[in-house]
Amino acid sequence: MAEEGERSLLEKACEALGLQWEGAEVILTGVGAINVIRALQGLDREAEVLNIGYAGSANFDIGTWAEVTEVRLNHPNVKYPEPELKVEGVMCNVEGVMCNVESGKLKEAVCYTNCDFVLQSDYKDCVFDMELAFIAALGFKHVHSLKYVSDNLSLHAYHDLTNGVE
Repeated sequence: MAEEGERSLLEKACEALGLQWEGAEVILTGVGAINVIRALQGLDREAEVLNIGYAGSANFDIGTWAEVTEVRLNHPNVKYPEPELKVEGVMCNVEGVMCNVESGKLKEAVCYTNCDFVLQSDYKDCVFDMELAFIAALGFKHVHSLKYVSDNLSLHAYHDLTNGVE
């Protein structure tokens, strides 16, 4: 998870998606690359990582849950080669995790990670966050991600929902 204001998102995910797990450690990383790296650098790379966080989307309805299938950095002004960062599906098959995701509750989506809040984009059917690519790039073997669409690229709407960053 990204920031303290997002702690309740874990409860939302459990309720909406039927997620349950035993003995999982919850780590609040903070927003952005530096906070993610500092919070997660000491974790075993074999650990199962479930990233749950808020995300913006240009066209998904607010309140939509997205299951991330791939993550990329968002740099719309330049093109350069980057490795593909795949993300595993929801943790339904992981020991100690139960999930009861009804058909149609999750939209599969690519997540574009940014170093700043995205206020506009031509990209559709995707989500935008500020952490996932950095988590995946740390080399964890099992990364899963669920994103809750908090806004349609509106910082004001994000703040209203999450009491988020200033």
